[in-house]
Amino acid sequence: MSLRIIFMGTPEFSVPTLQSLKHAGHEIVAVYTQPPRPGGRRGLDLVKSPVHQAAELLGIPVLTPVNFKDPEEREKFRALRADVAVVVAYGLLLPEAILTGAQLGCYNGHASLLPRWRGAAPIQRAIMAGDKKTGMMVMQMEKGLDTGPVALTKEVEIGEDMTAGELHDKLMLVGARAMVEAMEKLEANDLPLTPQSPEGVLYAAKIDKGETRIDFSKPADDVHNHIRGLSPFPGAWFEAEINGRPERVKVLLSEVGEGRGEPGTVLDDALTIACGAGAVRLLKLQKAGAKPLAAPEFLRGTPLGPGTRLS
Repeated sequence: MSLRIIFMGTPEFSVPTLQSLKHAGHEIVAVYTQPPRPGGRRGLDLVKSPVHQAAELLGIPVLTPVNFKDPEEREKFRALRADVAVVVAYGLLLPEAILTGAQLGCYNGHASLLPRWRGAAPIQRAIMAGDKKTGMMVMQMEKGLDTGPVALTKEVEIGEDMTAGELHDKLMLVGARAMVEAMEKLEANDLPLTPQSPEGVLYAAKIDKGETRIDFSKPADDVHNHIRGLSPFPGAWFEAEINGRPERVKVLLSEVGEGRGEPGTVLDDALTIACGAGAVRLLKLQKAGAKPLAAPEFLRGTPLGPGTRLS
């Protein structure tokens, strides 16, 4: 036995779940993903999403509607006669007609411990807030933003130096296994649903460019969490005067260090930077248009000696 599944997802994060459901023997009747976007070296090519590319390799039909406002798109969805729709980071809000368009409804793989961090950027927000754990949840979707009842939970520890990129890669594999387990239980009519608690709701707003600049006036733990929560993308950054002009530098890795001083001041030859309380040590940096470098290599080409002020 197997389920007839419509899969809906777009980025790399979604790909392992699609592959795992297929390999588990389910019939993926169609894949929905975001339309190809301009990309390539000069931005002139239309680039298919990672899910689009993975679906084609698996021989699964791909649909790329801009939205579901058109009644024909909604009817096309219903006409697939799917048992269930599985949604992982699709990127479109789904109307009621789609949420009820599969016999058993829609199930979403969400990267947080709901109701904490509903919304667009749960991985980054969990790290930026200094959370010690997060997880993947499979929930039945409803009209609210990540408000549906929870079917399955898999917790994941967040290491004190773990970056958003590292947590992303771990959760996407945990999420794939969780969704396969959930679909097995659903097929066996043994998937319990638990309403989310009304307490502890937090929203993980999309990361805004205006919040990516490092504020060294904050305590060292907060600065470190900010850096790792934005690594590798979009990247936390500071400005410093380099070769007589201000230049922006991304910080991709850091650790809590030791020392005191005026916030933003370089304290030693190992790029330990004073914060509002304590200090952070910068471990991997990247100038605009250059490759990421470990701190010792970075300093050989860009001297930022003791006393230099970062802002």
